[in-house]
Amino acid sequence: MTQDYLIGEVSIYLQRLEAAAGHQAADDVTRLRREVEAGPAAGLAAAVARALAVADGICWASLGRGDAEAFLGQARASADLWQFAVSARLIADS
Repeated sequence: MTQDYLIGEVSIYLQRLEAAAGHQAADDVTRLRREVEAGPAAGLAAAVARALAVADGICWASLGRGDAEAFLGQARASADLWQFAVSARLIADS
């Protein structure tokens, strides 16, 4: 995979996570997406790790509120990002 492809794909997955996050942490995800788009490909793994940590917090907050619909969208966006990152070898499968 080319560096530009990886950056583009991670940006798309972050955009999906941003939409699923709603107002909760969309700013954090937006910042990460901008970092990915403007930064070097060498920073992708760290950005994905941070995005997954933010997604974890967003999902727990939705569960705490009893908002199953929001949780499902957030969990789906997070899982898609994780799956792509593992297949692109940006993060370990753990």
